[in-house]
Parts: sequence; C-alpha cells; structure tokens
Amino acid sequence: MEGLSHFWNQGDAVGRAVAVLLMMMSVAAWVLILWKGWLLRRAAGDIARAVPAFWDAPSLADGRARLTTLDREQVLLPLLDAAAARPATGALESHGALEAQLTRRLRDALHRGLAHLQFGQVVLASVGSTAPFVGLFGTVWGIYHALGGIASAGSLSIDRVAGPIGEALIMTAAGIAVAVPAVLAYNVFGKWVAACEAELEGFAHDLRQLVLDTEKH
Repeated sequence: MEGLSHFWNQGDAVGRAVAVLLMMMSVAAWVLILWKGWLLRRAAGDIARAVPAFWDAPSLADGRARLTTLDREQVLLPLLDAAAARPATGALESHGALEAQLTRRLRDALHRGLAHLQFGQVVLASVGSTAPFVGLFGTVWGIYHALGGIASAGSLSIDRVAGPIGEALIMTAAGIAVAVPAVLAYNVFGKWVAACEAELEGFAHDLRQLVLDTEKH
C-alpha cells in the first residue's frame, strides 16, 4: 500500500487518470465475469432440465406451465409463445405461408434470447483488447514524466532513473492484469453461449415442426 501511495503521489494528472481508467475497467470486467458466469450456468442448467420436461408433458398447456417454472432466464418460453402466436387479421404477416410466419417469429424470439445471453460480451472484448495499450500508454507517459523530473533536478544516476522507471512499468503490468481475465472470460462465455444457442435452435426447430404437423392434422 505504501508503494501504491508513493506512486500515486509522484504521478501527474495524466498518470492518475490512466490508473483510474484501468481500475474502472477491472471493476467492470469482474462484475460482468461474476454476473455472466452465474447467468450462463443457470441458463444452461434450466435449458437442460426444461426442454425434456416440456416434451414429456401430456399437453401443450402443461408443457407451457413447466417452462414457466423451469425457464428462469426466459429464453425458452418466448420461443413457445412465438410458435403459438397468430398474426392479426389483415396484417401483412398473415398473407405469408404458415412456414414463413413461424420461421420469422421464432427467429425474432431466438435473437432476443441470444441477445440476453450475450449481454456484456462486447465490454469484456473491449477491456481485453484495450487494457494493455492503456497500461502501455501509462508507462510511456510515466517514463516521460520521470525523465522530465530527473532533467529538471540537474543530476543523473542509476538510483534516480531506476526508481521512477520501475514505477512507470507498473502500468504495463496493470494493463495486462486487467486484460487477461477479461479475455479468458470472453472465450469461455462464448463457448457457453454457443452451446445454449445450439439447444435453443434445436428447440425452435422442433416447435416449428410440431406446429406444422398439428396444422396438417
């Protein structure tokens, strides 16, 4: 803590702004990591339980009741509602074939569900890609500031150079420390979202076929 206090006191406005920016990026990344980790694990578990429970139901109404209970993130239920919906009489949508109507409604519902699961991915990607450069800028500026201070002091020695330069290099390490968890989380969450997307697409396809088969009979 004493070293950080010394670093803060020795820095100028630009160096402090960079440090605050890295801190904000780190906090935002970790909040998203913890929240999305909890959300995606819950969504994946709900999908794994809710889909078999729905198809095991004796009727569509009972299946919907099971989804209402099990689908806590509301990614499956909108697909069922989209499959069961009917366009208003006279609407342009009603002039299309039933297959096209179902495809459009299910696609829209699927996109909304995926948008919910993907929320925050852009922030993680942005933090992971920019934090090292923010830290590098802080290092470059810190070195410039330190050399300016040494030049104004009128004396040069290894002790006078090593201390300020070493403190400036902390910014690069901080930028990397902020970026690494964000990048790892982005990659892991991307795989989890892709797995959920595959399950949702399969459920939407089966719902579409169910409605078409019911209409034929």
